Amino acid sequence: MFCVATEKYCAAIGGVFIIIKLNLNNDETLKNVLELQETSYKIEAKIIDFYELPPLKDTVDSIRTCEENFYGYFIDGILAGIVSYKTIKNIIDIHRVAVHPCFFRRGISEKLLSFVEKLETDINKVVVCTGKENIPAVCLYLKNGYKKTKDIEISNNIYITKFEKILYVNYVTNECTILTKTLHS
Repeated sequence: MFCVATEKYCAAIGGVFIIIKLNLNNDETLKNVLELQETSYKIEAKIIDFYELPPLKDTVDSIRTCEENFYGYFIDGILAGIVSYKTIKNIIDIHRVAVHPCFFRRGISEKLLSFVEKLETDINKVVVCTGKENIPAVCLYLKNGYKKTKDIEISNNIYITKFEKILYVNYVTNECTILTKTLHS
């Protein structure tokens, strides 16, 4: 049993954290994911001045049936952040990264990204999109080795930016590391 962060919990949180796979068959889990997601994405909507973001249209049923893998970041039993993705061939396609505003600027998004990058085997690329004007998210991805690949207009003068990160898997140790050098044939 866990709950999503609320203002009354924010001041009392210690610092023990865990990242676990979320059970989307549990109605309470789904409600907590939806609440956290709505709270977080409303801030992105305000930043980019676009309130039609798909996560703001989600329902418990749409999350339950989306076929994404969801992981939650918990601090002292409180759901502070989520990440979801799909694996398509050798690519992780991140669909959501959301942190409750009570926990902004604590490195939670960065920890969730790092976790997902190392979770799947045989992966050589991670892709993600965010609002072009969502400077905190853009900085997060650039800081963590993602490269901007293109801007996509989703509505009149509203753009999302697509990022990708190339990974290298050491098949001897099965560890995933970031490819930081240019490879030469």
